[in-house]
Amino acid sequence: MEHSVRISDAAASGAGSRSAHRQVAAWLLVCCALVFAMVVVGGITRLTHSGLSMVEWQPIVGTIPPLDQAQWQQAFEKYQQTPEYRKVNRGMSLEEFKAIFWWEYFHRLLGRAIGVVFFVPLAYFALRGRVGRALVGRLLTIFLLGAIQGAVGWYMVKSGLVDDPRVSQYRLTAHLGLAFLIYAAMFWTALELLSEDRTPANPESRRLRAHAIGLTVLIFVMVLTGGLVAGIHAGRAYNTFPLMNGRLLPPEYLTLEPWYLNLFSNMAAVQFDHRLLAWLLFLLVPWFWFRARRLPLRPRTRLALNLLPAALAVQITLGISTLLLVVPVPLAAAHQAGALLLFTTALWVTSELR
Repeated sequence: MEHSVRISDAAASGAGSRSAHRQVAAWLLVCCALVFAMVVVGGITRLTHSGLSMVEWQPIVGTIPPLDQAQWQQAFEKYQQTPEYRKVNRGMSLEEFKAIFWWEYFHRLLGRAIGVVFFVPLAYFALRGRVGRALVGRLLTIFLLGAIQGAVGWYMVKSGLVDDPRVSQYRLTAHLGLAFLIYAAMFWTALELLSEDRTPANPESRRLRAHAIGLTVLIFVMVLTGGLVAGIHAGRAYNTFPLMNGRLLPPEYLTLEPWYLNLFSNMAAVQFDHRLLAWLLFLLVPWFWFRARRLPLRPRTRLALNLLPAALAVQITLGISTLLLVVPVPLAAAHQAGALLLFTTALWVTSELR
């Protein structure tokens, strides 16, 4: 992240204009918006138990949904062979199947759309010399990560098509984490392209930037623990706040053997760890904000800084509400969106403190 994408090579002189930078940055921000929507739709797909409705991965043919009654019946019959139908949804009607099918279909279609929206302009900018070799390499790496993300998504779905009709929390968390990393890579590159020349930083601003990086990493780790919470449905237990069923530390925290399995598979431990990270951010973000606001900052930097505690307050409110109301779909989806919004703000603050 330290290396500016503008430091590429002499051949990129045509791409070094301010206008070209803004065009590429605008395109990347559109891609970020699509990934943001993808994360939200993915959350809704999981919350509505729609993710296992499509039992095949067909990157090309799967773009076309069932078009007539016979095709719908064929898709439904394939779903009826899955453990989810036999153990959870036995007796589901075709119309009920369509409701969950469309969420998963839209999720996959959006993923394909992101691939097209990313690759086609990338090819155009590269052929027109709007981006240098260094930036092309970075963008192609992001595209490759997107392709890997599609494979990880199917790998996740496959884990729920066997004996246990529930996807692996490890694969779910990997899928979510990779989405955030792809988003971060695009957003950070856009910020670099839009950034102005920096003056040398003083020691205090360098320390603050290091702390901003630490906060961003901590938010990302909290997102990963949120993936584990979602994967084992830990949000449907201990629906009290601030204590967990009257206790600070639930007695079930270390009930699994070996001990490290509690960090990934124990409802009490996974939810406690997620809460603990939220409490840490609740303390560290205001402390960081108070220190940073004393520095002479540009208006845009100060705006980013002020948005950070606001985004955290919204996210914590959404998290508590989702927990107390036992994970209603709209609130839970908003909570997932709030995590990406908070992550975005932290990235912006870190970039501004360069």
